[in-house]
Amino acid sequence: MCGLLKPGGYLQASLSLSPQKMTGLQVNLSPLLEPLGFMKVLEWIFSIFVFATCGGYKGTTTILVSCKGVVNKTVTAAFAYPFRLNTAVFSAPDPTRCGGTWTDFHLVGNFSSSAQFFVTFAVLVFLYCIAALVLYVGYMHLYQNTGKIPLIDLVITVMAAFLWLVSTSAWAKALTDIKISTGPSIVQEIASCKLPGSTCLFASVTSMGTLNVSVAFGLLNMILWGGNAWFVYKETSLHNPSNSTSQSSGIYPPTTGI
Repeated sequence: MCGLLKPGGYLQASLSLSPQKMTGLQVNLSPLLEPLGFMKVLEWIFSIFVFATCGGYKGTTTILVSCKGVVNKTVTAAFAYPFRLNTAVFSAPDPTRCGGTWTDFHLVGNFSSSAQFFVTFAVLVFLYCIAALVLYVGYMHLYQNTGKIPLIDLVITVMAAFLWLVSTSAWAKALTDIKISTGPSIVQEIASCKLPGSTCLFASVTSMGTLNVSVAFGLLNMILWGGNAWFVYKETSLHNPSNSTSQSSGIYPPTTGI
């Protein structure tokens, strides 16, 4: 009889215990086998390839100089990430500076903004993927029962797909300009090579295959994040509003007449 007279006591006890159950860590690796978690693992891995292939690049471009007292002397300009080429210089081929006729030549272009945007965004994506995987593995019950978290995840996923497109396009354009600025055309820009008795020949430039790979991984990341937006969307109330309505209505007991 007492239990019937005080039904609120049971309700208060259940409500007081439910937040602890909802917010507690519950490790479950099964989400990693589903598209939502598996694609997040791929995004995490491919983001590493992006900043590793681009951020770790170092290269040189070399010309052969013949001038007064010098024959086929190798002159090298070194460059690296973040590709401030205007700081890379072809110094004099000999101490006499070709009889005083040589003028140091700097490479043309500063592509640090595009390169740093590309790499920095990849690092941020890497960190977000770690946080998302922790949420999926340890707090999936909170993710599925809280309407706001999937919506936030969806917004970030869509924004990330768009920013992958923007950053990769900017970096691909910058990479094309870097290849031009360090390629054979630089010989035509060196004033000292145009003087009488002086000749310059382009020798070599470090392969930029890893930079091409970074662009490919950027496009792949864009596709992954764009495709993953669908699986994140399926977890939101926008895809199945009936679930969120039933969950919210189940919090309070229905009102009954006296």
